[in-house]
Amino acid sequence: MAVNKAYSAYKAVSISNSKPEDLVMMLYTGLVRFIMQAQKAIENNEIEKAHESIIRAQDIIAELEASLNMEYEISHKMILLYDYMYRRLVEANVKKERAILDEVLKFAVEFRDTWSQAMKNVKEQTAPPRVAEK
Repeated sequence: MAVNKAYSAYKAVSISNSKPEDLVMMLYTGLVRFIMQAQKAIENNEIEKAHESIIRAQDIIAELEASLNMEYEISHKMILLYDYMYRRLVEANVKKERAILDEVLKFAVEFRDTWSQAMKNVKEQTAPPRVAEK
């Protein structure tokens, strides 16, 4: 019990001290994790666990949508994709159908991996130049 409280406190501090781009990465990582948990729960006929995991994934999609800066054209396209993913998650939850989760997982993994690469590219571009040793 004390370990859970300590972990929850650590997690809360970690989130509150994170940069926005790191928070988005955490959301994508969580989205992938919850979809995979739902898939496993469906395979094991754990209906309640599948439901809970899909709801968590839906909550993450809603948070990703809310975090979009609509001043950028890409955000208008992302909101359509997030909306599609959300609706598919609702359908997966109603039908408890793994194939739908597979489809949404592909999007989630691709978004996570793309975001990770974009963060690496930005860090490389903003890193101070290395001085060659003589």
